[in-house]
Amino acid sequence: MLRTEAFKEMKQNGGSEYGGLDDFRMVAAFLVVAIHTSPLLAFTETGDFFLTRILARIAVPFFFMVSGFFVLKGENTGGTVRKFMKKTAILYGISMLLYVPLNLYNHYFQMEGFLKNFLKDIFFDGTFYQLWYLPAAIEGAAVAYFLLKKLGNKGALSVSLVLYLIGLFGDSYYGIIKGIPGLSGLYERIFSISAYTRNGIFFAPVFFLMGSIWAGKLSAGKGKPHHISFVVPAAGLAECFLAMTAEGMLLHRFSIQRHDSMYVMLLPTMYFLFWLLTAFRQKGNPLLRKMAMLIYIIHPYMIVLTRMGAKALHMEKWFIENSLLHYLAVSAESLLCALLLLGLWGMRKGRKDGPEKKKSTGKDPEGKERAWVEINLSNLRHNAGALKAIMPGQCELMAVVKANAYGHGANLTADCLRKEGVRQFAVASLEEGIALRKHGITEEILILGYTDIRRSRQLKKYRLVQTVIDYEYAKELNACGLHLPVHIKIDTGMHRLGIDSRHVEQISGIFHLSCLKVTGIYTHLCVADSLEKEDVEYTENQIKRFYELLDVLKVKEHPDIKVHLQSSYGLLNYPGLSCDLARMGIALYGVKSALGDVTRQKPDLLPVLSLKARVGLIREIEAGETVSYGRTFTAERDSRIAILPIGYADGLPRNLSCGKGSVLIHGKRMPIVGRICMDQLAVDITGEEGIKPGDEAVLIGRDGLEEISAEELAYQADTITNELLSRLGPRLKRVPVF
Repeated sequence: MLRTEAFKEMKQNGGSEYGGLDDFRMVAAFLVVAIHTSPLLAFTETGDFFLTRILARIAVPFFFMVSGFFVLKGENTGGTVRKFMKKTAILYGISMLLYVPLNLYNHYFQMEGFLKNFLKDIFFDGTFYQLWYLPAAIEGAAVAYFLLKKLGNKGALSVSLVLYLIGLFGDSYYGIIKGIPGLSGLYERIFSISAYTRNGIFFAPVFFLMGSIWAGKLSAGKGKPHHISFVVPAAGLAECFLAMTAEGMLLHRFSIQRHDSMYVMLLPTMYFLFWLLTAFRQKGNPLLRKMAMLIYIIHPYMIVLTRMGAKALHMEKWFIENSLLHYLAVSAESLLCALLLLGLWGMRKGRKDGPEKKKSTGKDPEGKERAWVEINLSNLRHNAGALKAIMPGQCELMAVVKANAYGHGANLTADCLRKEGVRQFAVASLEEGIALRKHGITEEILILGYTDIRRSRQLKKYRLVQTVIDYEYAKELNACGLHLPVHIKIDTGMHRLGIDSRHVEQISGIFHLSCLKVTGIYTHLCVADSLEKEDVEYTENQIKRFYELLDVLKVKEHPDIKVHLQSSYGLLNYPGLSCDLARMGIALYGVKSALGDVTRQKPDLLPVLSLKARVGLIREIEAGETVSYGRTFTAERDSRIAILPIGYADGLPRNLSCGKGSVLIHGKRMPIVGRICMDQLAVDITGEEGIKPGDEAVLIGRDGLEEISAEELAYQADTITNELLSRLGPRLKRVPVF
């Protein structure tokens, strides 16, 4: 529930797609209120037991699973987990201070053995009854992350299940071991440290891991989120919850429970519940996330206020003795208080932003007032899935986000792809890697290019993986004594960076350098984009030299070393190669390098980027008048000229001038006339009377039935899409669309 890190991640990506999780947060929050108010107790003890001790027991595991789903998604999540733990600890501190008045009223600070019990409460039980969740969330995240790092998914889940089993016998199944010598004494020692086994050690980790593993299934496409049937998870949920109900009732009937938070059937129940909720692919609601958190934190105050108000108004019969009305009153007050706090926070934030910020963002909150780039994140996700589908089973996608993700926006692209399960990123320079780290990307980042040895400490500081570009460079890097992870670049024929594949002794020597840990080895195929016979032979020789080297080095005996040699065309033309990673660059963005490129594999890739601008001004010129620098365009008739506020300073090639390039306005092609300027260009719109200032012009992308592809524009500019897109400048705001 306390999704501080998830809030940030969702905000950066334009909102979560898992709206079902957000909706259920509110349900879970009110179930927690029910646990502490017993809504049905005045009417039926059995019914209240079912509601508060069985049904409502799904609430806290749900919150833990949501945390695991977002915070523990993937292997390289240490930074995300630390941020989650830090922010949850801050929230815990604030909550403890918030409840000091009630603790004073309850004589909490005067209890016998205060210091010992206070420490026990801080670390396990909470200083007020609902606050136990916060240290459990911190500890559960830490334990789950540690197990994942050391044991992987299966091992971590196995250990967490053992911990949960231990917890079961200190909770719902305590009556079974209570009289067993040795075991009962062991549990009494546990209870001297934590009042319950329902804590961050025995209870929380398994649900964190279940959320994390489910996120991995969705990222890998195993959950079939876009074509999922609701019947299977709904049926599974119904069956497992009925079994959990029977389990809880039987344990209650025979008085076996010490507490009643942990059931055997709670695990499969939560699995199917989470499956069902993640099937609802709708936009998330940040307001519900925050409201659920606030309701959880503040509802005990509302219980006290409801009781005090009922006594003051002599309405105990209605709002204390009537347990259902008491619950409804507490729930309504908690909801209103949460809304009030959010409103006050919004007002404070508005004052902090100030009138200048409001003015600057009020005109066009999407940044579309001049010229901009639209990034279709749905297409980006689709492309990642399409490329994964043609990779061998063991191969992972490495997203190449150098050059501002080929002009698409590195931060925006990385944020989107990490949510799709991409755990490997590649950049060209140290600066690009640092920028991603500062943005919050915690996954592995490989620097493909050169880094000055004098900046090696920054490699260590920002946990970046450096490419070893030759043997001397490796020795210099090793001499820094920093214990750095590296990938070795092998030159198999491109003759750019890398160690010649024939220099086996040098390459082997890098594995023995004490301060370098080789975590990868790769090469680059220089003509993989060509299917000409001579080029195919050259590529196959490169591949042969690389794999022969791997055999000599016995790389297969080192499972921690990632092997990769395919870039986009390497995968599209040679998809069956045995490797651990595939470096996806231009194909990931849904375009080919050149118009007319033919590949063996033809996945359904969709263009991610569109380039657009506003019509800034329309000029009426007479026949014989000229337009722009050099007077290269002379009107042969009375003409209407639209001026667009975009030019070569934005990355649009100047050689598209003088009719070589065109734009789309109102779904029709209009030629660029005259020379493209630094900040403007002119378009002949003669005969199109409906065009007016403020209308949208498309330079790359689709408008109606017409389309100008990046490949077409690159062809007209005598270049390739890689250059065209990566030159789109920082003045162009990257606007995500879905």
